Amino acid sequence: MLVHEALRRAPVIDCTPGLHLLPVGDGWDLVRTPADIGLRALAHLRATGAMIGPVLYDAVNDCLYYVIETGTAGTWDDLPVRQLSMNSYLVAPEPERSSDWFGGWCEWPGDSTITDTAALRMALQHPYVLAATDGVRRQVCDCPVPASYGSPQESP
Repeated sequence: MLVHEALRRAPVIDCTPGLHLLPVGDGWDLVRTPADIGLRALAHLRATGAMIGPVLYDAVNDCLYYVIETGTAGTWDDLPVRQLSMNSYLVAPEPERSSDWFGGWCEWPGDSTITDTAALRMALQHPYVLAATDGVRRQVCDCPVPASYGSPQESP
């Protein structure tokens, strides 16, 4: 199922109108990065013309979520990111909604585009992006992860 379709079908979170709870792993997965690393990687992807799918900025946890293809679990082990897949959920706003307290979509292509996994991996390894990783490698694994963001199996 495409992210667009998942967002359309996902239930609205009762206490916060405009936010939805999306199941991850049905046709797409996520890579979560700390915001400083993720924003640098996003700038690199834009500059190189890489395929970029939906990218969500989570201001509450200061993270970015990149929509990627499923089946890339081993690809991210040596990088300061976490992959989310089956049995994980994403709290996401509607595409036109953005706020200072929650965040919003940095990228929202009008089609089924997902971020090119190889290009994202290269961007995360670029020296410009790596400069932001000093002291951050453990932050990704140790950051608080609300239950709605991932399954207990993904805890370190």
